[in-house]
Amino acid sequence: MPNHRRTSPRYLQLARLIQERIDAGEFPAGSRLPSEPEMCAEFGVNRLTVREAVAELERAAAIEIRRGVGTFVRPPVARVSIAVDPRSQRFDMGSTHTSLPESTAGQGMDVQETITAALPAGTATTDEEAARHLGRPVAVLSRVESVFSIGPESWGISTYWMPSALLPRELAAPGPVENLVRTLADSAGITLEYDWRAFSAIGADIGDADVLGVPAGSPLLVREGVSCTPDGEPVLYVRRRIQGERARFVLNFRDPGPPPPQTPVPRSDPDEGP
Repeated sequence: MPNHRRTSPRYLQLARLIQERIDAGEFPAGSRLPSEPEMCAEFGVNRLTVREAVAELERAAAIEIRRGVGTFVRPPVARVSIAVDPRSQRFDMGSTHTSLPESTAGQGMDVQETITAALPAGTATTDEEAARHLGRPVAVLSRVESVFSIGPESWGISTYWMPSALLPRELAAPGPVENLVRTLADSAGITLEYDWRAFSAIGADIGDADVLGVPAGSPLLVREGVSCTPDGEPVLYVRRRIQGERARFVLNFRDPGPPPPQTPVPRSDPDEGP
């Protein structure tokens, strides 16, 4: 299992702490962050550490530095949704693998999803968004965080929200899980179908960048959506973030048949990309 947490420099620890406060709504969008001297005093660090932490948050597009004015929290990224004909809907029996690069198929790569935390909702602004999507109070929801990897590398992060009453014991503690969505459906005795899916692109925030081992601000593909019962009751909201330069999403609305044979692309320069 890959190591998802490493000892980080002091400025990254500070950046993550500030990001967590932004996520929790302590510093809402548009608000001004404390000044350098205020943060030095509060966190017991020097000005260089504060400046490096702020620079990291700026690279992650979490804040905006207005020279001579101050540092302000950016608004959340806008989401662009893609409408899907309901007749093309497929049963949602767990779709982590459909979010992975096609190069993993048939190559014997070890794909692993590992739960890193299972918590009551209510400690982050994303919990409020999930509650709106599911049409339920935040207080009745749980949030499950997971990382999926291919071999030794972390490729993506998933966050799931569901009613706490439906959370099975298998998903309530850290550890590997074979298929989180199927485990939830089987335990609750329900069938899950897609309600909607949306796609967007963001820069990795401090927490996601740390888990994935990439610089803050690195491009991530985001796939999110709600799954519901056949009668339309929303049950599960999921938000996946995947390294953007190493994966793509494909929506197939018709059976494409067998894939065409792959033709190698000649490379004249060993330093050129594919």
